[in-house]
Amino acid sequence: ATEAEKDAQIATVEGLHRAQSDRSNRELHRLRQAAIEGQNLFAQLMEATKVCSLGQITQALFEVGGQYRRNM
Repeated sequence: ATEAEKDAQIATVEGLHRAQSDRSNRELHRLRQAAIEGQNLFAQLMEATKVCSLGQITQALFEVGGQYRRNM
């Protein structure tokens, strides 16, 4: 990717974070709660992807569950 393409993607993600701040915080909280309670995460993940970046979702799940490490 060119520098311009990288900058455009960064700007897009930052714009998403600004525009959806309140809703993304609410959806990430619901996602964390579902993970803590051992619920099926699929439906909550689908809602979170509407307003959250992949990085936000990954960080939220990491906070409540830690990092997955496959047994070798």
